[in-house]
Amino acid sequence: MKIAFFLNRFPMLSQTFVLNQITGLIDRGHEVDIYAIRPENDTKMHADVTKYNLLNRTHYFRDIPSNKLLRGVTVVSLLIKNYYRKPTSLLKFLRFSRYGKISVVKILCAIEAFPAKGAYDIVQCHFGPNGILAVILRNIGVIEGKIVTTFHGYDISSYIKKNGDDVYKNLFGEGDIFLPISERWKNTLIEMGCDERKIFVHRMGIDTSKFLCSPRNHKENGKVRLLTICRLVEKKGVRYAVRAVAKVLGRYPNLEYKIAGDGPLKIQLEDLIKELNIQDNVKILGWKNQEEIVELLKDTDILIAPSITGTDGEQEGIPVALMEALAQGLPVLSTQHSGIPELIQDGESGFLVREGDVDALAERLEFFLVHPEIWSKMGRAGREHVEKYYNIDTLNDRLAGLYQELLAGKLS
Repeated sequence: MKIAFFLNRFPMLSQTFVLNQITGLIDRGHEVDIYAIRPENDTKMHADVTKYNLLNRTHYFRDIPSNKLLRGVTVVSLLIKNYYRKPTSLLKFLRFSRYGKISVVKILCAIEAFPAKGAYDIVQCHFGPNGILAVILRNIGVIEGKIVTTFHGYDISSYIKKNGDDVYKNLFGEGDIFLPISERWKNTLIEMGCDERKIFVHRMGIDTSKFLCSPRNHKENGKVRLLTICRLVEKKGVRYAVRAVAKVLGRYPNLEYKIAGDGPLKIQLEDLIKELNIQDNVKILGWKNQEEIVELLKDTDILIAPSITGTDGEQEGIPVALMEALAQGLPVLSTQHSGIPELIQDGESGFLVREGDVDALAERLEFFLVHPEIWSKMGRAGREHVEKYYNIDTLNDRLAGLYQELLAGKLS
């Protein structure tokens, strides 16, 4: 099959789930091209990006200037260029009376980015807004192929809150199939009016072979090593974990808490750590690639993922960091957020508490510290669950199978 991946940014350290799909489909003999609205600013990247030579497969949209005058110049330039390269598509584009929430400039940039004949079997869109754009591009003849849209988190939470419940109306009607990453998001799509027959829950997964299951056993009087892996944004809830650790440190000074990630809230979190006077125990490490994450997990006893719903309504899907920790045999502490309860069985592979509840996080963390004998049992249960439901090899086989069934007309 010839497959186009339509993404917001590429390559992103925090989106190994997309990378795993791309490399998995290439390994299965499929031809894959990548279209991204913009590159990621961080120069660090996962080794597979180089191993599979993915940057040479990637096409980026032109930058859209924020200055109105420069934006106008860009529009004129794109109109002229696209007229000579794709006159039919441009004329169809000009006949469209409305484009919903997708800007005219973005559509013109997309027309420019795709080849003269963007013929694919499958156009795999990650995140709903890219599905909307793909439908427009197919309607005006820029691309061909079945449009498959995967819904993750913000695109089915804060994006809807901002743009209205009918923002995906055209996509639901014209898109071919939809792959929410959790049962929760499947139910949301149905509530929004999407045809249930077009919906197939398809979870993001990890390469479990990269993670050696090593259930933890705490050594008496030794350090207990805590870890959070995430982008430092509101929905990750890191400030609640920092406060919970501060509450417990008074009684358990041997705690060591590392936060692997970066983002817009980094300075605020550093200030909070200083305010709580816990700099000796809590460190922000910055971005880490896949190989570095594996090494960090080997030296960790408990993973914390304190996800919350943002003030703008943004939610997560199911954090990949949780899957990786479970695969490594770690017990985990997380929240009753979005699809996380579909991954973590409360009391079996970890503990779940209410979102934003510092006291509950501290109480469950202290329970872990008082009862280290449960760590290994939880770790084995978590590994078993991830191998059964979140193994990327199994999931990529299923994804390729869904594509083939769609092309054969068996899913409509």
